[in-house]
Amino acid sequence: MKFLDLCKVYIRSGGGGGGSVSFRREKYIEFGGPDGGDGGNGGSVWAEGVDGLNTLIDFRYQQHFFAQSGQPGMGQQRTGKTGDDIVLRVPVGTEILDEDEETVLADMTELGQRVQLARGGNGGWGNLHFKTATNQAPRRANPGQPGVERTIWLRLKLIADVGLLGLPNAGKSTFLAATSNARPKIADYPFTTLHPNLGVVGVDNVEFVVADIPGLIEGAHEGRGLGDQFLGHVERCAVLLHLVDGTSGTLIEDYHTIIGELEAYGAGLNDKPRITVLNKVDALDAEERAFLREELQQAVGAKVMLMSGVSKEGTVEVLRALRAEIDENRLRGRAADAEEDAPWRP
Repeated sequence: MKFLDLCKVYIRSGGGGGGSVSFRREKYIEFGGPDGGDGGNGGSVWAEGVDGLNTLIDFRYQQHFFAQSGQPGMGQQRTGKTGDDIVLRVPVGTEILDEDEETVLADMTELGQRVQLARGGNGGWGNLHFKTATNQAPRRANPGQPGVERTIWLRLKLIADVGLLGLPNAGKSTFLAATSNARPKIADYPFTTLHPNLGVVGVDNVEFVVADIPGLIEGAHEGRGLGDQFLGHVERCAVLLHLVDGTSGTLIEDYHTIIGELEAYGAGLNDKPRITVLNKVDALDAEERAFLREELQQAVGAKVMLMSGVSKEGTVEVLRALRAEIDENRLRGRAADAEEDAPWRP
């Protein structure tokens, strides 16, 4: 299945049916009168977050979604049939944007969440509604309201606990393959990963989700390389795992390149908890490890962990550190929810 995380969709709700102008004409009923029924309401357009999807590829082959219009009213006070709704089934984590690609209409972050994108038009009144003491044979009825037509954008931001960062060939895909059942493409050339991959990793009987995105290079925020379009998939992560290639001759420059791209992208990524790891240490001897680790720690200003995705050295320690950050983030979230739900006191 191909990966697609941004698409344009055209939607239109159904128009309401018109009201009916009708009169009773039964042979043996002495007093007739208006009996025109109302028109049916038009169907609405909804979006629903569903399970089992991690791409928007279905919307590449169908971009137009039109709800059914309501049927017009009929005589004998018969109301027209309401038009059927139409539902856009989107992966959890999808943002729904207005045509300007900036205004967020809805953020589908929960399974089963439903949002109305375009409301169907109301059906028009039949002439029965316009009967008065002075106008007992009205010959007017309301037309139904037209449907709402709009253009929206769907942007998928994968929901994961951990986001992997690093230059191309920093070992992100190797780490994901070594710690989960995911099988991302691994090769010895840059930009092997062309779209995000998700993997479920486990440590100490606890599982969490890791997202591997294509590597960043200097100037990614300006569109160089594959650009920074995939950074949106780590916006929702609780913690970022920054892998630095220990065999690179420009260790510190590599680190600052990624940090610079995070700052240029914004969206609070640079403020997220981040664990920095010196990767590929299986190719370094003890003296090189100590020297490079000390050098990188001075640049980071925090502890740097050692790891090798190939030999799996240090992977368990890294996973435990990630789990600790995830648990702390969840505790902060629960505390914030409790504070929000607490009754206000002056």
